[in-house]
Amino acid sequence: MSRFLSPTLEALTPYTPGEQPQDQQYIKLNTNESPYMPSPAVVAAVNEAEVEKLRLYSDPACAQLLRTAAAHFGLQPDQIMPGNGSDENLFFALRAFCDERHPLAYADITYGCYGVWCSLLHIPGNVIPLKEDFTLDPADYYGLGQTIVIANPNAPTGIALPREAIEGILQANPDNVVIVDEAYVDFGGESCVPLIDRYDNLLVVQTFSKSRQLAGARLGLAMGNAKLIADLNRVKFGMNPYNINRLTLKAGQAALEDTAYFDRTRAAVVETRNWTKQQLEARGFAVLDSRANFLFASTKRKDGGTLYKKLKENGVLVRHFDAPRIADWLRITIGTPQQMQGLLAALDKILEE
Repeated sequence: MSRFLSPTLEALTPYTPGEQPQDQQYIKLNTNESPYMPSPAVVAAVNEAEVEKLRLYSDPACAQLLRTAAAHFGLQPDQIMPGNGSDENLFFALRAFCDERHPLAYADITYGCYGVWCSLLHIPGNVIPLKEDFTLDPADYYGLGQTIVIANPNAPTGIALPREAIEGILQANPDNVVIVDEAYVDFGGESCVPLIDRYDNLLVVQTFSKSRQLAGARLGLAMGNAKLIADLNRVKFGMNPYNINRLTLKAGQAALEDTAYFDRTRAAVVETRNWTKQQLEARGFAVLDSRANFLFASTKRKDGGTLYKKLKENGVLVRHFDAPRIADWLRITIGTPQQMQGLLAALDKILEE
């Protein structure tokens, strides 16, 4: 670091993204991207005429996308705010609803950015351990008097809470915002969007990166009570008013409209996930009950770090977290059936060594 860095950032440990090799030599199962192409409607929407308009600023109000999203989710446009990926919406939410005197409560094993953002924004973190089986006990979050964020389904475990469990947390914290990060909800979780009109303290965040094949476009939605969304817009227009580019606005609208493609591709991922889980278990792996587009698995035959390195040597990238409680587990993104067969072939070779 340079001598000019603010002393308040010297102790910050940034988030480490998954590897993004540019040579395409790997079966890439490490960053929970979709294995399928974007919808043909998306490709058609991002056309030459739209590219020519890149000389113009995008619509800071995102009006057309908001109308489409509102119709899709059964909400009003003022109950939705698009962000540059769900990460930006989550960051804006922490900036809006937390500070030095208002902590953020989150699980010990969950999306790593929550803790990073707390450090960056000087927010006290209340880290609540998951149970021994990696499930979250809703009662641990009752009456906290703090802002709460829950990834549901959780990452990296893939385990999901039923909607009624989230509702219990909302009811037990009526004076605090409960953020539900639904990045993976389309693969088997229960969305809390239907609860938005009943709870003014609920903020739901979703992404287009996983089930709508737009990880590289960077688009997410925050959905909640209109006053909560106004709070987020206050932060947005104070920081980054043109946060969604023109092509992403068009791509997002088209992706929402093509529900048939959305249903077909997410069903394919779920089917492949279930088959892969069976195959891993047949090989002696412990595999958690995932409702996401990945599996969390471990085996006593090799430790997680070694298995990750051996898979990489054999052309397969998965995600390993060298962290307490999960150092022997791997997070494995669900790819195409052919990619998962490649993973299994590599595992069979490694485990026979």
